[in-house]
Amino acid sequence: MLSLVASLDVPYIAMHIQGTPETMQLSPAYENVVAEVLRQLRQAIQRCEQAGINKIIIDPGFGFGKTVAHNFELLSMLGTFKLTDRPILAGLSRKSMICKPLKISPENALNGTTALNMAALMNGADILRVHDVKEAVETVQLYNLLN
Repeated sequence: MLSLVASLDVPYIAMHIQGTPETMQLSPAYENVVAEVLRQLRQAIQRCEQAGINKIIIDPGFGFGKTVAHNFELLSMLGTFKLTDRPILAGLSRKSMICKPLKISPENALNGTTALNMAALMNGADILRVHDVKEAVETVQLYNLLN
């Protein structure tokens, strides 16, 4: 796929995942989640560059092979990923890291999503992947007033 992306000269999102979609949540474990995710994303960037991809976006993969605690550690340290000199995408919308601690369903996770989207922006996210566009746009508009 990397050669196709390079030939089309389109952006590529390098997302971290531990395991596969079938196994990622069985028992996620890290010695240092931020350092390990950063290392793997740097390796992905290197593979992309070697394939000729110039437009690379990184995604720490919230919820993909991570516990709630891992996800919150990544969110609080999101600025660390600026070391890659690549735009950072945060996909937090209606994730279990919101639903589990609040004991709510994804359908009721809009308020938590909005709160975490603001935290992501404040911690360095450049792009939000969302389900609720209107609310996310309003969050970005308010965030921009802080700067």
